[in-house]
Amino acid sequence: MKDSFFNENFFSDVIETDTEFIPLISSEDEENMSKESVPEIVPILPLRNNVLFPGVVIPITVGRDKSIKLIQEAYKGDKTIGVVAQKDQSEEEPKEDGIHKIGTIARIIRMLKMPDGSTTIIIQGKKRFAISEMVEIEPYFKAKVEEYPDLKPKKNVEMEALISSIKEMALNIIQQSPNIPSEAAFAIKNIESTSFLVNFISSNMNATVEHKQLMLEEPKLEERSRMVLKHLTKENQLLEIKNDIQSKVKEDIDKQQREYFLHQQMKTIQDELGDNPVEEEINELRKKAKGKKWSKEVGQTFNKELDKLQRMNPSAAEYSVQLNYLELLVELPWNEYSKDKFDLKRAERILNNDHYGLEKVKERILEQLAVFKLKKDIKSPIICLYGPPGVGKTSLGKSVAEALGRKYARMSLGGLRDEAEIRGHRKTYIGAMPGRIIQSLKKVKTANPVFILDEIDKLTHDTHGDPSSALLEVLDPEQNDKFYDNYVEQDFDLSKVLFIATANNLATIQPALRDRMEIIEVSGYTLEEKVEIAKRHLIPKLLKDNGVEKTQIKLGKAVLEAVIDQYTNESGVRGLEKRLSKLIRHRAKQIAMEEEFDPTLKVADLKTIYGPTHVKDKYQGNDFAGVVTGLAWTPTGGDILFVETSLSAGKGKLTLTGNLGDVMKESALLALEYLKANSELIGLKPEVFDNYNVHIHVPEGAVPKDGPSAGITMLTSLASAFTQRKVRKYIAMTGEITLRGKVLPVGGVKEKILAAKRAGIKEIILSIQNEKDILDIDEKYLSGLIFTYVQNMEEVLKRAILKEKVEGAREFK
Repeated sequence: MKDSFFNENFFSDVIETDTEFIPLISSEDEENMSKESVPEIVPILPLRNNVLFPGVVIPITVGRDKSIKLIQEAYKGDKTIGVVAQKDQSEEEPKEDGIHKIGTIARIIRMLKMPDGSTTIIIQGKKRFAISEMVEIEPYFKAKVEEYPDLKPKKNVEMEALISSIKEMALNIIQQSPNIPSEAAFAIKNIESTSFLVNFISSNMNATVEHKQLMLEEPKLEERSRMVLKHLTKENQLLEIKNDIQSKVKEDIDKQQREYFLHQQMKTIQDELGDNPVEEEINELRKKAKGKKWSKEVGQTFNKELDKLQRMNPSAAEYSVQLNYLELLVELPWNEYSKDKFDLKRAERILNNDHYGLEKVKERILEQLAVFKLKKDIKSPIICLYGPPGVGKTSLGKSVAEALGRKYARMSLGGLRDEAEIRGHRKTYIGAMPGRIIQSLKKVKTANPVFILDEIDKLTHDTHGDPSSALLEVLDPEQNDKFYDNYVEQDFDLSKVLFIATANNLATIQPALRDRMEIIEVSGYTLEEKVEIAKRHLIPKLLKDNGVEKTQIKLGKAVLEAVIDQYTNESGVRGLEKRLSKLIRHRAKQIAMEEEFDPTLKVADLKTIYGPTHVKDKYQGNDFAGVVTGLAWTPTGGDILFVETSLSAGKGKLTLTGNLGDVMKESALLALEYLKANSELIGLKPEVFDNYNVHIHVPEGAVPKDGPSAGITMLTSLASAFTQRKVRKYIAMTGEITLRGKVLPVGGVKEKILAAKRAGIKEIILSIQNEKDILDIDEKYLSGLIFTYVQNMEEVLKRAILKEKVEGAREFK
């Protein structure tokens, strides 16, 4: 319960601040207001914690984006809006069924821009309405409305006595409440209209929104008046009780003074007896400090701050702040390191048990462990595991920690935008804390853990600073031996911490930050690797999680391959885990319902459990001239794409569609210009290009596409369209082109090859300089694929385009 019945902020904001908005209307004003018609359709503004009554003027601070847009448009127009209260005040964006149906038509009197950037409007209620139909939801609510009845009784003695009692009770409450300005009493005394008096008091009393809404929805003025009088009577009684309590405050203050002296005497007695809890706390800190291996400078700072704590009054607010700071200093692992285990055979065994495949990554980690073993004081490198989601980057960090025998710490950087999360706050601020790096080291109690910086590519920044720039000090081996946290205010050595960052996309990492890390690519898995991962890791884990025994479900290699090939489309195994979980849950349901089943699951059963296959990136044939299959890299792995070219009579205009980036558009221009300059390669005369418009389209226009690797794909598509010759079956290609006719290498080769295998491609054309990338891949994963390496575009066309023309081919002259 607040100090008074009335909303004191209303009077201070409206009456005292601006006399133009003193909320008084005469009987004549009310009569004119009642003659105004209710618009057929009005924009609806939901109020979170207030109810607007006819005739009443209230200020509202508008914060929601929808509401701001509504107010701005209404203020430019006729300034008329419909105001309703929402049912749940905690709901940030109320739906249609989350607002009341009865509200008040209002006129915007003034719109103010506040210093803090918010918008405040002053509105006056006109007439009540009922929502009959909602006609628009976005960008804000608009509804069809109709006038809500307002039944006023004829003048009678009973009604006059009722209004007189309301006015007398309200003035009495204002008189007993010193926080309400005297203008409020002046306003109530001078209200002429009976219904406005009831509405004015109903609007400004501290009743709940639900109760105010009941008053608004009551059509009979006499009944509303009784509801108001009931609340005023209750509040008047509460004020009398409150004043009675305040008369006893003096006695309570005397009692508190007495208790203070007693506490002071108790403290003196405890000092004499040596039983002082504050002193014990300080002695405990000194005892812990003796065993710390910190530097001389840190020790001096600790002793100085501890002496300051000893001089402080324990009841002062600064005491707990100082105590927390000192406790952090003694709990941080200053020069305290866990002993590394340099058994490389054991480390290799742990990595192989925890992760199948990823041979290059595991080899790099073992190399680092070998260097640690030979030169124990080496500064730890900063490793960044880069690859698509679900390939095991984060779990690799856990395995490294186990292999080294170090503690494991992890910090998620996804969406982090406050620099203080890295460097900490100044301890003079309210609620100050050290950065999460220091907090994590305090938690693991060692200064050389394996520290995972997860999702480093998803750092953001705003007015609170740039955390990616703050990480430069953390991840620079030449600087991080003296890492400065704003809260600790002392240099802390992070050089022995083995930082392992993970990222899906290197392009979003700040270049200076990327330069400080060694990038290790963790590429996707082949079908064979996924089968082994499912057998060794996913299925045992899922059986345990779902309470199913090994004997109750048997998943053969054929079933696993079908699940991977037909129901997943990813580089990692996260989607595969979800699909396998569905299989095991289906079996768990059969077991729980005591149904009969064959423990061995068959490929034919997958359609019953999953439904039809839905993988979309399958090879679609080459029955049409101008359609070529290309290979693309995405942050979630490899994918195939189709480039389509069509020709129409015209003057040589080139049109590009499919949501293409600038680099991809340039590749199309390069390909066309090369063909114009070398038309003899495809048996055409140069002037043929001036007689036809060219349209190149890359399907799935909702997906942005960019990069140079579709260059030879676009060249082949154009050549196929102009010659009306088919492209060789089951062939895909990737490579950048130049005006000289050279084919340059591209990145993401392994992901692209995995995508080609998933799609059923049998031959891949790529630059001869990409051959080294193919040699890095285990041969057993390349079975069934033919690689054609080219140096120039002429070789691409000779290999990709068949001699025979498509059926019904046109001849371009």
